[in-house]
Amino acid sequence: MSDSRAVTRQDQRVAVLMGTKDGAAYIGEQMESLLAQSWPVVDLWVSDDGSTDATLAIVEAWRSRWNKGSLTVVEGPRKGFAANFRSMIIDPRIDADYYAFCDQDDVWEPDRLESAIRWMETQDAKTPLLFCSRTATISEAGVAAGYSPLFGRPPSFRNALVQSIAGGNTMLFNRAARDLLTKASARTEFVSHDWWAYLIVTAAGGKVRYEPRPLVRYRQHAANLVGANVSWKARFSRLGRLFQGQFATWTDSNLGALAVNRDLISHDAALCLRLFIMARKGSVFRRFHLLGKSGVYRQTLMGTLGLYLAFLWRRI
Repeated sequence: MSDSRAVTRQDQRVAVLMGTKDGAAYIGEQMESLLAQSWPVVDLWVSDDGSTDATLAIVEAWRSRWNKGSLTVVEGPRKGFAANFRSMIIDPRIDADYYAFCDQDDVWEPDRLESAIRWMETQDAKTPLLFCSRTATISEAGVAAGYSPLFGRPPSFRNALVQSIAGGNTMLFNRAARDLLTKASARTEFVSHDWWAYLIVTAAGGKVRYEPRPLVRYRQHAANLVGANVSWKARFSRLGRLFQGQFATWTDSNLGALAVNRDLISHDAALCLRLFIMARKGSVFRRFHLLGKSGVYRQTLMGTLGLYLAFLWRRI
């Protein structure tokens, strides 16, 4: 590696935004993986959402070991995980070249940050950039349990309208994307920080990279293991939520958030959005016609078929 690149690495700071609440059982392992990151300059921001266990004590004990940058603990809004991450997105004190969301109980591969930054270095820094990846699922005990779905279709606004393709725990975004997220998130709340980031970055004409190599070991707890994206049972569970109308509620929330940020949306995304909104109303033939015209899609054939069936039954 050249000396010039070494200087660049030392100058480029990553702000890791970690949301915590009662994570004492696993946060130490996550902290170890953060410290082991190959990227040298990492400022860790921990927003604690009202932990009643030893989470904060464990984080504080890490101060003497944290040699990558600053470690700052702030008090979360205590309104759930989405509000906690939103509070960090809009916090003006957090300033860096790159930003990464972080959960309290995962394990990051050593090049989780560097892989994303290397891609971003090949792109225009003025463009909002978002990097995300597939995950490897682990059990509470850390035993490998499978992988999240491997998606092959390109990330886009037409996909983001109906699907969140990656967890926030895999995301890293550049300063342009953070500025965009800050402006948009100051105006509205959202269902989930990862879906919202994917949605607003693509809506504004930004670029998203989906990395097929798992860069995060995503810990699934026993009560939620069905949602680990590793089995047909999990897939049918997601389809069940679709037909129960849960996605319709989420879509309503996303559309409302986009409505108050219409000035940030590109012309192409605005045309797609208008057709999608119109497709949710009217006769069956009109809904199908407008949905097809909008170009909206999910990543898999089964998912896209489920989308059309949901439109048929007015569940989205």
